[in-house]
Amino acid sequence: MAHIEGEIMIERPVDEVFDFVADERNEPRYNPRMVLAEKTSPGPVGLGTTFTARTMTMGRPVDMTIETTGYERPRRLKSSTVLSNMAIHGTLSFDARPGGTLMRWCWDVQPHGLLKLMTPLIARQGKRQEEVIWTGLKHYLESGGDSASGTADRMLA
Repeated sequence: MAHIEGEIMIERPVDEVFDFVADERNEPRYNPRMVLAEKTSPGPVGLGTTFTARTMTMGRPVDMTIETTGYERPRRLKSSTVLSNMAIHGTLSFDARPGGTLMRWCWDVQPHGLLKLMTPLIARQGKRQEEVIWTGLKHYLESGGDSASGTADRMLA
């Protein structure tokens, strides 16, 4: 298993950051690899909400299902993500700070099959990818919703 964690300060109110992140349909706006995110459960976003999503990894589409397994607005989100070759379980926490929100992430990545042999590489790559994703969120929210993909794409290079 790979453990990935980090944090970022976002100069927006905690309620705004939490609500935006809790709705996975927003992620393609700030994650340059995510090309699709759809809500698959009825009702408002909350505990038990499910999504399907597609990312592009090394030029190939990767489909996943995401379930919100913990929802404590505006402080904590937990999720379970299932891909064909791994499962990811984790928590996002949101703390109000002067001038904004301190957001922390903590993921446990469980590769399946032969991918288990690449766990150390997955941990390093995952840490880098998470930094790109959440920096994209920071730029997106702090700019008032302007596209952050150009910034995130430059960070991937």
